[in-house]
Amino acid sequence: MQFNNIKRLFVVILLVFSSLYLSAQTTDALGSYSPYSMLGIGDVVKQGNAYNYGMAGIGVGVRDNRYINYTNPAAVSARDTLSFMLDFGITQKNYYISDYQTKSAYNVFNMNNFAFTAPIYRKSAFIIGVSPFSNTGYKFESVEDDDKIVADLGDVRYRKYGTGSIYQIFMGASVTLFKNLSLGAEAIYYFGSIDRHSDVIFNSVTSYNSIYTGWEYNVGSFSGKFGLQYNQPFKNNSSLTLGATYRLGNKLKGDYIKYAFTKTSSATDTVAYNTMDKAALKISPELAVGVSYRHKDKWLIGVDYVRQDWRKSDFISSSARFDPMVGESFRAGFEIVPNRYDIRYYAKRMAYRCGVYYDKTYISFDGNQVQSFGITLGTSLPIYKWHNAVSVAVDMGQRGTQQNQLVRERYVNFMVNINLHDIWFVKYRYD
Repeated sequence: MQFNNIKRLFVVILLVFSSLYLSAQTTDALGSYSPYSMLGIGDVVKQGNAYNYGMAGIGVGVRDNRYINYTNPAAVSARDTLSFMLDFGITQKNYYISDYQTKSAYNVFNMNNFAFTAPIYRKSAFIIGVSPFSNTGYKFESVEDDDKIVADLGDVRYRKYGTGSIYQIFMGASVTLFKNLSLGAEAIYYFGSIDRHSDVIFNSVTSYNSIYTGWEYNVGSFSGKFGLQYNQPFKNNSSLTLGATYRLGNKLKGDYIKYAFTKTSSATDTVAYNTMDKAALKISPELAVGVSYRHKDKWLIGVDYVRQDWRKSDFISSSARFDPMVGESFRAGFEIVPNRYDIRYYAKRMAYRCGVYYDKTYISFDGNQVQSFGITLGTSLPIYKWHNAVSVAVDMGQRGTQQNQLVRERYVNFMVNINLHDIWFVKYRYD
């Protein structure tokens, strides 16, 4: 693939990302659909692409020259010397939500990531990309069923909904030292908006104005992330990799708007509109460690542990029954490739992945910390030459419970990534 083709594809992907970001500003186009996303900073996205997701999200201690692994900045230097890689992914999520009274189903579609890496000098490389950090998406609507109120006011509806996402643009570099030790660092810029609305709508009696209240966050702020990996090879063509990352905590700067207005079919009356220059949203620091063992070019097994302490975070519009907690994630994954170089059977060249995870989220409601668990499956379908492939991952799990006034979410999420790989600056002897 020539440079001009890469450049055209880069522009197309940016246009697709821009359209997805704009569509996410509408009520029905959500990056997530979860009642828990109405709390705190929303539904925090597990970082990684389909390569990581197929193995439950592991990547801190994984080095692979075939795929972009941006979960650890130090992993970017795992590559062929002249290789250029591009990765673009989308997600489709299906939610089945129930509590002790109601059940509902919802599905959403969103961009997952875009990343591009290239070598700098020998054993060093850089990366640039964008991915969601958190998503807000929920809808609740009920109809007044009190006979006395209905007799006086007619059809009255109560509606709460929220939309928005916080994205992160990251740019970093990695270098391998002393053959086995790799260091990496990233600059991160968070940007986006979160809107939360609460409405009372009178559909029958025109003498009453419908009431609309809400909160809007518009944020943007810089932060950073650091990573290291140590890779120890063994004589039997296997290797052990240890990794760690640390992301800085950050206060998101921006505007916080609180408003209220009434509306009829012919007029709108603003009751309150207050703007503050402090959004009071804080991202907690994150510490992650991981280890993986790879045998030849056939199989890999690894585990990750991720910890975030949200207890000092302050969220203006969150429920009084919500308390931020320490979030923890335990992940284990496995990959096998029967024969990467088989020329007869395509299925033997495919990569097969699976994983399990258990998460303690940062959300605690009435003293009950919300937990989730699930299993993942994935594969990569090689295309043409080098390491070009289409990677697919499926995440099936459950978050929350129907007990203690919580909500149970069961979900099946799909992710598809296009992995492009090419060697540049090679002078061919024959054309």
